[in-house]
Amino acid sequence: MKKLSYFIYFLVLLSCQSQNENFDLVIKNGTIYDGTGGEPFIGDIGILGDQIIKVGEFNHTADRVIDATGLAVSPGFIDMHTHLEPIMELPLAESLLKQGATFALGGPDGGGPWPFGPYLDSLEKMQLGLNVGFLIGHNTIRKEVMRMDDRSPTKDEMQLMESYIRAGMEEGAFGISTGLKYLPGTFSELDEVIALSKIAANQGGIYTSHLREEGLGLLDAVQEAIVISREAAIPVVLTHHKAIGVKMWGKSSKTLAMVDSARNLGLDIMMDQYPYAASHTGISVLIPSWAMEGGEFDERVKELGLKDSIKAGIIFNILNDRGGNDLKRIQFSRVSWNKDLEGKTLQDWLEMENMEITMPNAAELVIQAQLNGGTGTIYHAMDEKDVENIMKHPMTMIGSDGRLSSPGDGHPHPRAYGTFPRVLGYYVREKNILSLPEAIHKMTGLSAQRIGLKDRGLIKEGFFADITIFDPKTIIDKSTFTDPHQYPEGIEFVLVNGILEIENGELTGKTNGKVIRKTTQKKGP
Repeated sequence: MKKLSYFIYFLVLLSCQSQNENFDLVIKNGTIYDGTGGEPFIGDIGILGDQIIKVGEFNHTADRVIDATGLAVSPGFIDMHTHLEPIMELPLAESLLKQGATFALGGPDGGGPWPFGPYLDSLEKMQLGLNVGFLIGHNTIRKEVMRMDDRSPTKDEMQLMESYIRAGMEEGAFGISTGLKYLPGTFSELDEVIALSKIAANQGGIYTSHLREEGLGLLDAVQEAIVISREAAIPVVLTHHKAIGVKMWGKSSKTLAMVDSARNLGLDIMMDQYPYAASHTGISVLIPSWAMEGGEFDERVKELGLKDSIKAGIIFNILNDRGGNDLKRIQFSRVSWNKDLEGKTLQDWLEMENMEITMPNAAELVIQAQLNGGTGTIYHAMDEKDVENIMKHPMTMIGSDGRLSSPGDGHPHPRAYGTFPRVLGYYVREKNILSLPEAIHKMTGLSAQRIGLKDRGLIKEGFFADITIFDPKTIIDKSTFTDPHQYPEGIEFVLVNGILEIENGELTGKTNGKVIRKTTQKKGP
């Protein structure tokens, strides 16, 4: 009888073992935020190759186990607005990877890569730290076809630009981006933008826009984007949405009401945002666009009458727009021709030159900076209440608008290092602006849905294993406007397509990022 009992026990044990599934990696006992915005749950995740195979409770064996007790397990963060221009030199994209980002959408503000298809082909040959996708840029193709001319395109030029958009979509673009504040996009009329957006819409693309104005003309610019959505039948993202300049503080309530009204009419309007009250772009944004037309700025400032008009336009923008009515709000981030200015303000520069602190003198230095080749510039001209108001809107996603950065190179905006941890640490844990499930949804599932990623952005069986594990009690950004080159804290593990690239907060040396094309991405279950 005893031998029979042992035999039954052996059969039961063998049966249990046979039900165990073997995985390459199992994440155990984590608090899983699946990216939908729903409440978290304690469970395990089984990963085989680059796929999530099991979520929940299951018997298993695994080559590697991560005990995520007390940690948040989230889909990898999706950066909706990234300046990936340095990726050939910085393929690891460490400044994003260490934030927990596993996918970045490049080509924003009308500045997509060119030629589009060959650029993606080149990237596919590199060892990338994260997944990347791209938009095709309106400014890029307009400059290619029309240079910097301030005029409407001819019929032939329009057809050529349409063919470029069509080709870019066929080569894998996720949509079209515009930078209507920047040259030469600012010279384009509404009909041109609608016609090109229709091409992208016909191939399932989205439209993201640096609006024509984010200061005094903000409301008209939002309305223009809504019209583009309606006429081109295209989903729209108001990218890095903000209200800039002291006179526009508080106007986010109106722009958000416009978004709600448009959505109630059936238009697909959304936003992305970075969690800082300061923007970043070139010094040229302070200069009237007409002065830059045709690339003849150098010649125009030689004419006394024109220079006076240019200075008047710069002073207006300092007082009413990006300048925030304070020269200390204009901070230099990257100055190739004078590294001593990096981190300094426009007022600091006046003092360094022993010049009187006046608006005309400040305008004179802005002209000098542009003649020297321009600067990267941080503008502290937003109101924190607008940042919070926009963040709380259910149709707002997260995008860093950061440029890939490496320690010691320039003086970047801190968003390059801290965007996602700042949302989770400062705005969720410390300020309670969002709940943790809401915040994660805004940087994962909502973003994937907007882009059209079918198999990323959620913790779900059959999806790619892009996963970020962080400590919700400690996660925080460390990068500041005075000391930007600092990585965040609290990001413990990051998996990209099933490969562990961050372990205990440090790089593993492995890379598994892919170039994701909208036309060829694997379909989800």
